[in-house]
Amino acid sequence: MLTPRERADLKGRAHALEPVVHVGHGGVTDAVVREADRALAAHELIKVKVGAADRDERAAAVADLCARTSAEHVQSVGRIAVLWRPRPDEA
Repeated sequence: MLTPRERADLKGRAHALEPVVHVGHGGVTDAVVREADRALAAHELIKVKVGAADRDERAAAVADLCARTSAEHVQSVGRIAVLWRPRPDEA
């Protein structure tokens, strides 16, 4: 779990990032999980754009993606979510 101080730091770092993973209307597929896993391994902190129209569907998609990639959900603003996972060599 992230402390409020860590979460604030990650939000600041994520501000300038562009979404690198897009979750379409098909939801969180295996391909999306693989791509998010690669992006997290390379960057540690990523933005994900979720295409679902309903807020609850977006929240469920982000929760599913976090669970399947072992990432922490930092924040969500509209259709954009910020995920963080420390690199394995730094853990």
